[in-house]
Amino acid sequence: MQPNDPRDGTDSDREYNRRTILTGAGSLSIGGLLASSGVVSADDENGREPGPKEDELIVGISPSASDIEREALAAVPGDARVEHTNEVINYAVVSFPSEAPDFARETFIEAITANEYVEYAEPNATMESFVTPNDPYYGSQHAPSQIGCSEAWETTYGDGDVTISIVDQGIQYDHPALADNMDDSVPNHGNVFTGYGSDPYPVAGDEQHGTHVGGIAAGGTDDGTGHAGISNCSLLSARALDRSGQGALSDIADAIQWSVDAGADIINLSLGATSGYYTLRSACDYAANNGVLLVGATGNSGANSVAYPAAYDDVMAVTAVTSNDSLASFSNTGSRVDITAPGTRVLSAVPWNSYGRMSGTSMAAPVVSGVAGLVLSAYPDLSGSELRQHLKDTAVDVGLSSYAQGAGRVNAAAAVNTVPDGYDGEQGTGDEPQEDEQNDDTDDSDDSDGDESEGHLLAFVTEPDASLAEYEFTADGPVEITDAPYDSPSGRSIGGNGNDTITESDGTYRVSGLTGGGYGDAFRVDGAVTSIDIDQPDVMWVELEGEEKSVEEVIRETGGGPDEDENEDDGETDEPTCGDETITASADGTLDGSGWWGESDRYTYSLHTENPCSATLELEVPDKASFNLYVTLDGRRPSRWDYDESTSGDGEPITVSLEGDEQFGLQVHAVSGNSDYTLSIEELGL
Repeated sequence: MQPNDPRDGTDSDREYNRRTILTGAGSLSIGGLLASSGVVSADDENGREPGPKEDELIVGISPSASDIEREALAAVPGDARVEHTNEVINYAVVSFPSEAPDFARETFIEAITANEYVEYAEPNATMESFVTPNDPYYGSQHAPSQIGCSEAWETTYGDGDVTISIVDQGIQYDHPALADNMDDSVPNHGNVFTGYGSDPYPVAGDEQHGTHVGGIAAGGTDDGTGHAGISNCSLLSARALDRSGQGALSDIADAIQWSVDAGADIINLSLGATSGYYTLRSACDYAANNGVLLVGATGNSGANSVAYPAAYDDVMAVTAVTSNDSLASFSNTGSRVDITAPGTRVLSAVPWNSYGRMSGTSMAAPVVSGVAGLVLSAYPDLSGSELRQHLKDTAVDVGLSSYAQGAGRVNAAAAVNTVPDGYDGEQGTGDEPQEDEQNDDTDDSDDSDGDESEGHLLAFVTEPDASLAEYEFTADGPVEITDAPYDSPSGRSIGGNGNDTITESDGTYRVSGLTGGGYGDAFRVDGAVTSIDIDQPDVMWVELEGEEKSVEEVIRETGGGPDEDENEDDGETDEPTCGDETITASADGTLDGSGWWGESDRYTYSLHTENPCSATLELEVPDKASFNLYVTLDGRRPSRWDYDESTSGDGEPITVSLEGDEQFGLQVHAVSGNSDYTLSIEELGL
């Protein structure tokens, strides 16, 4: 159980809803917040500070609000002001000085949310990218081959008329792998929603996330540059996250709305938060209602709940799997998952003109966005909802639960080469494949060509600064020295040399060798690899069919070790019982309810059992004080006016049935008295 923002003497970080709030305050005219004078739209905004905006509230306004600007602006307290409006998805942003007294904010909130034209008020919350720490290792790609891109590319590399918008950090749009695919229909290939100016170019070399995500979805394919993206579709850069990878809710909503109006067909959202917000939902609704496919990352906390916006019905939620289709350890899961994609050590472009690996659901989402671009290039009359369903219909079951994989792992080959159900529209090809395409895959499980389809291509590759590193392996079948059909990440060859030795005894082949300086050794192994020993694993790695693998993965996938079928049996007892797994959590605190506005503490709780079925929450408070507990189940911030369950501190528990995608929001509020309290949760799983 985790507390939210630190208490400052009153209820902090509160969400308000006009439909449930007490309406004792006087009415307020707010139609002018959407008028033109002194108020900007998402298209005209310039000069907002980048990143989080903790001293702001977002006020959602009914589309029926009349134009009464003067009264609205006059109603804003002297220590608050209207910072920004969005006239398309109907909201205004109001800021308070950080030193403003709490009662001023509370008075304004109660007044404005009592107005008939106000639909909600909520914090201008912070959202962030979903990436694990960057891995400086540079190496070969596995994502395109893992999802069958070679077969998809035989039909199309992607049409430049299909546009993917990356709502993220800025993209280095002159990167060699990206320059040819950047959308030229708008200045600077995008727009800025966090910070200053209108150029979304990264502000520093460590602002890598947006470029990396864009390179995965639509880095130049078959163009001779350093890596192949999933598609050759056009890219828009909607810079809504700052250099640190954080962004304000209003900036992200503006970026989504702008992307739709700029002509995006697909919007990639490799970002999010644990809670849902009305403003974010409105932006996603706007995109979906305009036929745009939204693709979102589920989050990287390993929780059994999908982060927002991926959890919304309008967004395709993507988890991450490893190169051997195991669930990535960091990936969030849940009942709202739609599909999965490779998300570990994915190679893509980074500033400046370089390449690097990153891991996260942030990387899995653009894999799906890129495949969606390929499909839309082949079947341009698909709607956003039809495109989403087709990706799910053609996904491949990799043996994970539906909470982990949704419909399965995205399959570019099947998605492009299978006509969608009921589709009778135009069929396109996008950019035609070149005749000298070096990959000619004919089966998802075999990435080799012609006569070399027999056996396994095994390679030992080194870092460019590595001195000579030794390796040894054994195999059950014949082994031959060969040349790999690709270079190392350093641009050096991967093939045999005079230091390689192969011996055979009783059908067991023993191979040893050494290499370094960015070079590698390659072998064709016609049998199972039974053991591998690398003396310097920090500078040498092993690849199977051009994909980096662990030693254990190589042995298992070539048939040299036992299959790992344990996951298929997990949780499949004959008669599972709720309570077979139990997890408890608790929090202690002290609150004062003697003042005009009682204090509150807030917490969030994510489910931890593998198959959640029930949870019981209890608030214990001494008789001398009166405290209440307010609970939400969908991650939104609870308040005394907006909650799903509630109880007082008299020991009466709350018990709720679980479906597995719940995210608890908890508020302990002091009604009267000054006292300690204990909040406890018991979660049961099957």
